[in-house]
Amino acid sequence: MEETISLKEIFDVIMKRWKMIVSITVGAALLAALISFLILTPIYEANTQFIVNQTEEQQPENAQIDSGTIQTNVELINTYNVIIKSKAILDEVAEELGLNESVEALENKIEVSSEEDSQVVTVTVKDPDAQQATDIANTTVKVFQDRIPDLMNVDNVNILSAAEKKADQSPVEPRPKLNMAIAIVLGAMVGVGVAFLLEYLDTTIRTEEDVEQILDVPIIGVISSIGTEDINAQRSK
Repeated sequence: MEETISLKEIFDVIMKRWKMIVSITVGAALLAALISFLILTPIYEANTQFIVNQTEEQQPENAQIDSGTIQTNVELINTYNVIIKSKAILDEVAEELGLNESVEALENKIEVSSEEDSQVVTVTVKDPDAQQATDIANTTVKVFQDRIPDLMNVDNVNILSAAEKKADQSPVEPRPKLNMAIAIVLGAMVGVGVAFLLEYLDTTIRTEEDVEQILDVPIIGVISSIGTEDINAQRSK
């Protein structure tokens, strides 16, 4: 016989073990909070932007910037994104800032991005030290701006905005509220799953309904259990 489960049975299982489900959910949230606040290292972010464009010397007199020129600059950005994170640039950045870390470690802290068909490039740096993140971002773009004329024989990089460290700057990682929210959802799912697993493994027969469900036959009689108190009560009459 194919077994089915009704919504009432699901509700009964959840209500039967709701304390365990709540305990697992609360425990997961507390664990996420503990890890977020006490174990994970806060990470700060700094952003600086530069624009890729032709300088006045490169543009003919009274020339207008057309779509072809913009497209050429946009295509250069893909090349610049690679150069910014190259050893030629990051070696000089590490030397100028006196960083005791490898180029690979420094590269992992830097993210370069640009909007589609945009000439503006954003350099994002993440570091446990907010001031160091700011210094790395600004120094990287400055070194790149100084070196690009030698590397590609062009001078079309202009800094739009430098990274600044705010007095009340908050870390971007970890995100305790988000981590706790995810932990609550996962904890509830695990709790419900464990509740149904325990119910499935529990083969104890407790009620008449259990007998009917297992044997698939109606119950025509029930033998009541008689305890010691009942026997003593009968004797005393």
